[in-house]
Amino acid sequence: MASRASHVLLVLTAFVAGLVIFSAAIFLVAGKGPIQMTAPSAIGGPFRLTDHHGQTVTDADLKGKPFLVFFGFTHCPDICPTTLFEVSEILGKLGNEASGVNALFVTVDPERDTSDKLKDYLSSFHPQLRGLTGDNAAIASMERTYRVYSKKVPLEGGGYTMDHTALVYLMDKEGRFVAPFNMKRGPDEAAADLRKYL
Repeated sequence: MASRASHVLLVLTAFVAGLVIFSAAIFLVAGKGPIQMTAPSAIGGPFRLTDHHGQTVTDADLKGKPFLVFFGFTHCPDICPTTLFEVSEILGKLGNEASGVNALFVTVDPERDTSDKLKDYLSSFHPQLRGLTGDNAAIASMERTYRVYSKKVPLEGGGYTMDHTALVYLMDKEGRFVAPFNMKRGPDEAAADLRKYL
């Protein structure tokens, strides 16, 4: 009986070992190691909004120039003004070449951020920055297109703030997503990087 049990155990062990070797072979043949897959970007796409001068802006209007996109809101206490200041510095370092770049500030708070409100707010930053707003549905649509998270957060005593994605998106001349634009560096280095896409 013990001999039979040993035989069964031996067969099972051999089977498991064979299965492991077979799986490893399949893994190698199929190239299942770290795979680098190139797939079309799922970030960016069509939109139709209104800028801070009251003009309609669509994704098609931006074709031909690379552009930076940042989502935020005018009542934002720190991240938004800091990021817009940094973008302004980068555009300033580009000098005359800044006209070859579009830079968008898209509100996640369309209830408060009208065109006039955005115009007043952006007067403190580089003139190449363009504020975009629209109705709730249009803003929500662009947020989905750019995979942006935003949520209204009530404040004590009334009012509200907004939680939101705080990335700067770099898009190429065709409106395709390149990468999150690295803001953790000096404006000279960032401007030099942006020049590659002009």
